[in-house]
Amino acid sequence: MASFPPRVNEKLIARSRTVGELLAPTSPFDKKCGRENWTVAFAPDGSYFAWSQGHRIVKLVPWSQCLNNFLLHGTKNVANSISTRLPRQNSDSGQKNKPCEHIIDCGDIVWSLAFGSSVPEKQSRCVNIEWHRFKFGQDQLLLATGLNNGRIKIWDVYTGKLLLNLMDHTEVVRDLTFAPDGSLILVSASRDKTLRVWDLKDDGNMMKVLRGHQNWVYGCAFSPDSSILCSVGASKAADVGDPSQL
Repeated sequence: MASFPPRVNEKLIARSRTVGELLAPTSPFDKKCGRENWTVAFAPDGSYFAWSQGHRIVKLVPWSQCLNNFLLHGTKNVANSISTRLPRQNSDSGQKNKPCEHIIDCGDIVWSLAFGSSVPEKQSRCVNIEWHRFKFGQDQLLLATGLNNGRIKIWDVYTGKLLLNLMDHTEVVRDLTFAPDGSLILVSASRDKTLRVWDLKDDGNMMKVLRGHQNWVYGCAFSPDSSILCSVGASKAADVGDPSQL
């Protein structure tokens, strides 16, 4: 018996409406931007949007400011045309969570981005955290960048300052995901066929290496309640696990 594809009701097909388009500036090659854009991310609270402008450059843009610029100047928006920038805030200032725009040079090709924020009641899994360099507060917003050389760099979104440089992967970091519960547990997926679990409240200490994949690992994600971690790679299966058993 012949089989036919299901009929599609064309009335149910809606065209996506473009709100705006961000364009990387055309720059000389030595400025390392204007190439392919491989990754984008929104902060969980919608305050910031991050996108790779090509090669090793990431731009952090206050999202409400960016959206207003679309409404004022039309659909297309060259990245450097946002003129209503707020002044940079010092990291120890009481006003440091004021949104401002940052250009970050990550030092290598950027493959993945993820935002993370903490809550006080979610403590590090490390027993003694009194001596740690970084004590992330409730108002802290971080950006993790996964790079071509296997490194993961952690940035303070409000200041653009580099906080941590995680260096245990040996191949491209294809994806990053923070646990949504505010614990600042970060999971990275790499072409080295592993997932690695990091505790940023423990100065980025690597907690665990997960070696269940036989090929490159392309993506990873937590469930909304942080109870399940799922990962996919160059195979026909999705691996599902319980992060509490790590």
